Amino acid sequence: MNDGKKASKIKFSYSSDDNDITAATSVSEEEEDSAMCDQTSADYYFDSYSHFGIHEEMLKDEVRTKTYQNVIYKNSFLLKDKIVLDVGAGTAILSLFCAKVGAKHVYAVECSQMADMAQEIVKANGFSNVITVLKGKIEEIELPVLQVDIIISEWMGYFLLYENMLNSVLYARDKWLDMIFYQILALSEHYTLNYTLKWQVNNGLVLPDKAALYLTAIEDAEYKEDKIDFWNNVYGFDMSCIRKQSMIEPLVDSVDQKQIVTNCQLLKTMNISKMTMGDASFTAPFKLTAERDDYIHALVAYFDVSFTQCHKLTGFSTGPKSRVTHWKQTVLYLEDVLTICQGETITGSMTVAQNKKNPRDIDITVKYALSGRRCAVSRTQSYKMR
Repeated sequence: MNDGKKASKIKFSYSSDDNDITAATSVSEEEEDSAMCDQTSADYYFDSYSHFGIHEEMLKDEVRTKTYQNVIYKNSFLLKDKIVLDVGAGTAILSLFCAKVGAKHVYAVECSQMADMAQEIVKANGFSNVITVLKGKIEEIELPVLQVDIIISEWMGYFLLYENMLNSVLYARDKWLDMIFYQILALSEHYTLNYTLKWQVNNGLVLPDKAALYLTAIEDAEYKEDKIDFWNNVYGFDMSCIRKQSMIEPLVDSVDQKQIVTNCQLLKTMNISKMTMGDASFTAPFKLTAERDDYIHALVAYFDVSFTQCHKLTGFSTGPKSRVTHWKQTVLYLEDVLTICQGETITGSMTVAQNKKNPRDIDITVKYALSGRRCAVSRTQSYKMR
């Protein structure tokens, strides 16, 4: 969680010459019918990944796929002769990358029907002796080995945490990754002896191992009027009840960097090697400072991902100033139109939590306040990503 200090953000650069995405510099930032009625939300989630179109979109996202390819191919020493677990393998592209550089064995776990295609893909490329495709949820399958050396996964969803695949990675880490277990003897306030079980990673690696969520603010009058305020008067009829719903649902879209009005603030950093499942729910303060006189219609969230265990720090950003990815950015429209002057600040906090009915959905609560020369407002808004 951000402690209010300036965040040190890794800036990633993309070179079209060698398709390499690496960390270039560190810069400071003040920063988803009745015939299917028996299916659960989780069933719909996995069913959606049975369609080829989703995988085509992800594979064609060169920022995403080539970053993983570069991490594996240029750091083959990390994977050679190692046992790898690919969580949410999809078409098994990451498993194929790992097998190609000499992994001893790769277990590709995929719950959707795409697992059947992944099996065919593995066979067609001659890696059946190296890659084992396991169909099922990571929480329900059993591996034929007690430990793995590396866990690799492309678990990130919109807003980083949507779909909640991160918890599946953390489950696999705690169950199978090569670890050392030890106990710490502690004294409670009442002098009663308590044993607290702790763990730390030994030689095991999680790829990627770091992620960070950021927030900024934008001017977006034209889109907000076209998509949100449109419902106030539809051919002379009041359909504002739909407007209320449209405000609750964050928009996933690409933001023009020219729309950005404020600085960017780091909201949350995640160390996938050490964090617990509960760490994905959090409340983080923010302070956004206007870089020019303008209007603000929405907050925008995006994330960076990094592989810090490589010989060269590697990763990518999904921010509006970076090359477009299939994740784009997440736009949260504000009820108020904020008139802000250069140097003025929007302060507040963002709370992120799993939806209680469907843990793959996210509930977001934003508290924000502006006390400026031309505008004074304080409000709390709730959003649901589903």
